[in-house]
Amino acid sequence: MNLELSEEQAAVRELAAEFTDREIVPHAAAWDRAESVDRAVIGKLGEVGFLGLTIPEEYGGSGGDHLAYCLVLEELGRGDSSVRGIVSVSLGLVAKSVNGFGTEEQKRHWLPRLTSGEALACFALTEPGTGSDAANLVTRAVRDDRTGDWLITGAKTFITNGTWADVALVFARTGGPGHKGVTAFLVPTDTPGFERREIHGKLGLRGQATAELSFDAVRVPDSARLGPEGKGFTVAMAALAKGRMSVAAGCVGIARASLEAAVRYATEREQFGKSIAHHQLVQELLADISVDLEAARLLTWRVADLIDRGLPFATESSTAKLFASEAAVKAANSAIQVFGGYGFIDEYPVGKYLRDARVMTLYEGTSQIQKLLIGRALTGVNAF
Repeated sequence: MNLELSEEQAAVRELAAEFTDREIVPHAAAWDRAESVDRAVIGKLGEVGFLGLTIPEEYGGSGGDHLAYCLVLEELGRGDSSVRGIVSVSLGLVAKSVNGFGTEEQKRHWLPRLTSGEALACFALTEPGTGSDAANLVTRAVRDDRTGDWLITGAKTFITNGTWADVALVFARTGGPGHKGVTAFLVPTDTPGFERREIHGKLGLRGQATAELSFDAVRVPDSARLGPEGKGFTVAMAALAKGRMSVAAGCVGIARASLEAAVRYATEREQFGKSIAHHQLVQELLADISVDLEAARLLTWRVADLIDRGLPFATESSTAKLFASEAAVKAANSAIQVFGGYGFIDEYPVGKYLRDARVMTLYEGTSQIQKLLIGRALTGVNAF
């Protein structure tokens, strides 16, 4: 086993680190307070190729493997999880789904726009009454027999990029109950009947545009359908399996940022006549963060390796997401402890790290859902 990065991967990591330090870190606190990142960063992400990672160059992508993708998301997560989330959703959940399940026409229409940052996408799965139980969503798409179009009616919530997106990957019921009745559609957000409202007052990821979406007989042609009718749940689960790797990589970034901030503060802050880094219990806090960080990174890299080798990865992705998200919360919490009272004010970054990390244990499958997925893989027993 060789864990050394290739020259290309090392170069991508360095590019991402420089981009994050230049374009994200100086603005993260202000974006958090304003509850909005500067939308200009989307075009900049497209210019450096980060919105096209793993997408073939023939469709405007920048290629690369999934480990390079993880390296970039770790750096973005280190800078601001809100920016990392923009990439994870538009590229990781939507563009990759279009690349994997779309027709040639869909790929050529949407992928160059999404990978360049000209367009942004959102993933419209979660509903007010169905979060973890995604197979029982109630948003419905009904066929118009006269035209062959679909009319979508319903509501979605907690949708990242929702108010900014130019296209929404919408999952709607076209058949009977359960997962076999769900179909996926690529819906332009300027379609009549499509409405959206931004959600404010979030605990973390404040800079990210999170929305409630409503659909009032939104008409789309059958050419907007992504994948076969009744196979939308397959599209969603395939996206989320890789998406959990994206979240894990971002959590590695949060843990790393927490560690770097805590180490820096511990070596500068003096108490009892010496820096607090001299105190054993402070070193214990730092060591615990470091161990969890290294473990989370290796679990995440394993998922990327399995994907790139064409091997099954879903359970490993759940494992990485579960561990890394919980580790990020612990890392940020320990960093606050090192900072003491200063960690409790937003002049210092560690409080934001904790707020941002907390949602990582909730979205794209809660920690409890990940445990059920892992348990099912171990026992063959479905506890859902």
